[in-house]
Amino acid sequence: MDYSNLPRQAASMKKSLFDQGYLDEQFCQVEDLQDEASPNFAEEVVTLFFKDSARLISNIEQALEKYPKDFNKWDAYMQQLIGSCSSIGASRMKIECMSFRDYCGQGNDEGCMKSFQKVKREHGVLKQKLEAYFQLLRQAGPAGAATGPSM
Repeated sequence: MDYSNLPRQAASMKKSLFDQGYLDEQFCQVEDLQDEASPNFAEEVVTLFFKDSARLISNIEQALEKYPKDFNKWDAYMQQLIGSCSSIGASRMKIECMSFRDYCGQGNDEGCMKSFQKVKREHGVLKQKLEAYFQLLRQAGPAGAATGPSM
């Protein structure tokens, strides 16, 4: 395998994540916090995000079952997930979470359910894409982490 091209591939993958709207500028700010003392900082933050967001998604699923049509409760849980999305720059997921909150504000439980399915789908896709991105960075080594256009 030609490892010399890996940093360029990582940069291209990152650009694609931005171009497709999966990530926003906050992700770059998280990456900018990496240094020699914590070279895997961004990956660690993203890993924590996925652990925390999976818990929040589970809480929302339980609330949807346990508290039918309790839009205020649903909204409060979703607000927590929006905060988590904002912290790493998970733009598409955050937008879908905000759509869920809009449906809560309208008292539209069917819209909430459909939107929540989209939130879960976006969560899964983002996890898959970021796992691939960080795997590529690890293969590229230290040079790969510093390479690439800043969004």
